[in-house]
Amino acid sequence: MTSLMPSATPVRKLLFIVTSLFVCGQAFAERTPHDWLNAMGAAVQSTSYEGTVVRIQDGRAEALKVVHTVTDGVVFEKVIAQEGDALEIIRNGSEVHRILPDRQSVVVEKWDDQSTIFSTLPSSEIRFSNEYDVAIDRTERIAGREATVLAIRPHDHYRYGHRLWLDMETGFPLQTQLLNGGTVIEQVKFADISINEKIDESALASTYKTDQFTWFTHSSTHQGTDVDSQWVSEEIPVGFKAVSTHEEAMPGSTANVTHILFSDGLANVSVFIEARRDDGVPGLASMGSSNSYCVTREDIEITAIGEVPAITVKQIATSMRKR
Repeated sequence: MTSLMPSATPVRKLLFIVTSLFVCGQAFAERTPHDWLNAMGAAVQSTSYEGTVVRIQDGRAEALKVVHTVTDGVVFEKVIAQEGDALEIIRNGSEVHRILPDRQSVVVEKWDDQSTIFSTLPSSEIRFSNEYDVAIDRTERIAGREATVLAIRPHDHYRYGHRLWLDMETGFPLQTQLLNGGTVIEQVKFADISINEKIDESALASTYKTDQFTWFTHSSTHQGTDVDSQWVSEEIPVGFKAVSTHEEAMPGSTANVTHILFSDGLANVSVFIEARRDDGVPGLASMGSSNSYCVTREDIEITAIGEVPAITVKQIATSMRKR
């Protein structure tokens, strides 16, 4: 007579699977928000990936094909716009080539830690108890992978909130949202992705033969000298403080500009103080999630700019005074 009871081997396998899932579930449940942010930071620095990203900003969506790898701490990356002018970005460490096939041109730039895909990501050093609350919200499935959702909520309206969908296995950000109140103002989301699989060197090469293209070199970094400044903000939003002050020469100008960087540990605001220009336009200007506010006083022009709400740059710019 054939037994209806399962054999011992399948039962042991089933028990092993259930036990493993329980242990893994416990491990993930024990991770704190700081643990997840640390895992995300490590993943962004070391993960190789290939996939399609959809970025939504100002109500417009763009799809980007991305190939990214890190070798001995050096980033190698190719990003191709899937629509429009077919812009292609090739990155080898700090050197970046912006290839514009419709204009038969290449712009060479120097980048430091600037991310091609993500805006500034938070780290575990944020002063959560003072300016933000952070919580593990829920789990969801993004691009076919399980993700933990972190919610970072500001205590006031002077800074944006964040939602981060972090890959359960690696901590890599599969989706990010920037929020002003309850409104999503910018989103980056992988539609598909493969993580830590072998990437051939040929996948990082340009799609185009650029030998006959016109090449331009542009420095996107500004050399500056640290200085002590007499300029302060009298009504700076709580939590922000000056973290650096230096003088630098801006592109296209021979005059030095005082650059003060304010930060709350997550949000940053740069204030530029310079001689008044004829082409300066006072008031508010916005581009995506970034806002700037310019004020003029006699022969001085003050501009505050950052990925923060408009009220923040306006308050900082208008309250700048000499000690």
